[in-house]
Amino acid sequence: MGIAAPQIGIARAAAVVMPADEPPAVILLNSRVTERSEETDEQYEGCLSFFDVRGLIPRPLTITVESTTLTGETTTTVYERGLARLIHHEIDHLDGLLYTARMRTGVDPIPVEEYRQTGRAWAYE
Repeated sequence: MGIAAPQIGIARAAAVVMPADEPPAVILLNSRVTERSEETDEQYEGCLSFFDVRGLIPRPLTITVESTTLTGETTTTVYERGLARLIHHEIDHLDGLLYTARMRTGVDPIPVEEYRQTGRAWAYE
């Protein structure tokens, strides 16, 4: 799960992602995606902005992210699969995008009651 400062009314380019099985938290400051793999997959995503629905979102399986550390240094990190999806989702918030902007045309969010994977991690081969 994650949260971006703009989601809670703070006008800063900051976000925190807390991976379920890969601690510690990832702190994103002034982050931007600099590279995306051509290989993608689609998984359902939820969001605090739309907590009652889930959307099927295509995302790259690997992303490269440039960020600023807490000490002001610039770092570049490669994220893969589920963590790449979480990071990309939060960086989208920093860019003013909600996941609905990434949904394929003609695909609508589903009510959370219809979503059957609650509490389960995304599946990757």
